[in-house]
Amino acid sequence: MANEVKKFNTVAVTDIKNINTQTDANIKELNALEFTGVIPDAHTFIADNSSDTTDIGYVEFTSGITNTYDVYEFVFTNLNPESDNVNLTFQVNSEDDEGGDYDLSPMTTTFAGAHHKEDDAATSTPYYETGFDQAQGTGFTILATYLGNASDESGSGSMLLYAPSSTTYVKHFWSRVHVVTNNEYSRDNYASGYINTGDPADQPAITQIRFKMSHGNFDGLIEMYGLAKA
Repeated sequence: MANEVKKFNTVAVTDIKNINTQTDANIKELNALEFTGVIPDAHTFIADNSSDTTDIGYVEFTSGITNTYDVYEFVFTNLNPESDNVNLTFQVNSEDDEGGDYDLSPMTTTFAGAHHKEDDAATSTPYYETGFDQAQGTGFTILATYLGNASDESGSGSMLLYAPSSTTYVKHFWSRVHVVTNNEYSRDNYASGYINTGDPADQPAITQIRFKMSHGNFDGLIEMYGLAKA
């Protein structure tokens, strides 16, 4: 007696038979799907300030930062301050200080920059800038420096915040923001570090975040996205 065929190219025959149970509507829905190379929900929009993008004092996200995602991305588009020569900054509130003044979470950071003019009369190699670091400081942390207030001077970029809902580890972040400065330099800003929301045995989750300029109001869009869990 011939051997019974149980699999075809490693797919069980019983699974192949299940295809016959699909309706025309099911098949039409399958044909309508578009493959984009992106895992569903891998990069999910959560919130932004699109309803108010001019003359704003700060942009904050007081909800939506949960354990749904392991990584959150904040995207900055054409941030243009009203004051000249100011810095883009951020701070957070932990879950045990929701609604607070964004002044209790110490940060340790490293800041680097690179800049050049149209005539290349400056360095384009990143260099460490100790003056913009924090060492367990509770002030707002600098993400980008020297933003100008002219119509052709603004900043755009993004920041990643890792595992903000962890109650075990400190919260790491990394950002890159490109700026046209007040003296018309093209400047790349790099910031990274960690947020220490408690003692080593108690690390409350981060649930709120605020972005603002070091002085004055600004125009621009800030969006928050969630990146899928591994």
